[in-house]
Amino acid sequence: MLGAVSEPHRKWDIASEPAEDERLEGELGDLRFRALIPARDWASLPRPVRLRFSKRLAGGRTMVYVGEVAETRLTMAGHLLAQAARLIGSPFPTSTDSGVPSVVSVTEDLATGGQIWTRLYARRAGFPQVIHSSKRFCGPTGLEEHVGSGVGMALTLSVEAGALVFRSAGYFVDLLRQRLWLPDALTPGVLSVTHMECGDGRFSFTLDVTHPRLGLLIYQRALFREIEP
Repeated sequence: MLGAVSEPHRKWDIASEPAEDERLEGELGDLRFRALIPARDWASLPRPVRLRFSKRLAGGRTMVYVGEVAETRLTMAGHLLAQAARLIGSPFPTSTDSGVPSVVSVTEDLATGGQIWTRLYARRAGFPQVIHSSKRFCGPTGLEEHVGSGVGMALTLSVEAGALVFRSAGYFVDLLRQRLWLPDALTPGVLSVTHMECGDGRFSFTLDVTHPRLGLLIYQRALFREIEP
């Protein structure tokens, strides 16, 4: 799986963007996401998406998104995967409730300089599910996501149909300062998270996990809007 992403990621050509966006994003200060995709693709994204992924979170700043889960689907295999993943921090949705509140916060990862994403999903019964992960700007693709217990994945970043897409490009386990890359047979398949602008200040996060033989295992779509913390 890693062979498809071994080519170094392209760096951003600052001179290629309009002056206004260059000034605004320069003030916001975090150009690391836009450095991972070609300039033409970044420029094709809706402006709110570009600004959302250019905000500097240093100094205790937090981004907060509020909304609701629109839909969650789990196959039997997806349900088993979500339950087994509780051992590493429960990174997948374990409930199929829809129309329930959700809150996402993003803060700086003080240990690595990356970002901590905390997702809260309410349930119709019982306590909410809380998912933590850390995005770090390193590794063979320039971006990794760590979910706990040393487990993580390399991510590629692309623009598809006007949306920003994060896609897994290999899973690993960090153990005793050594990194073990998992063979495809021991992974759940390809994980994708799609960030799409919906208009009227709203945007969607869509998660899907697709196994090469079992097909779509997990699908979740949630709608959010950004608020001032």
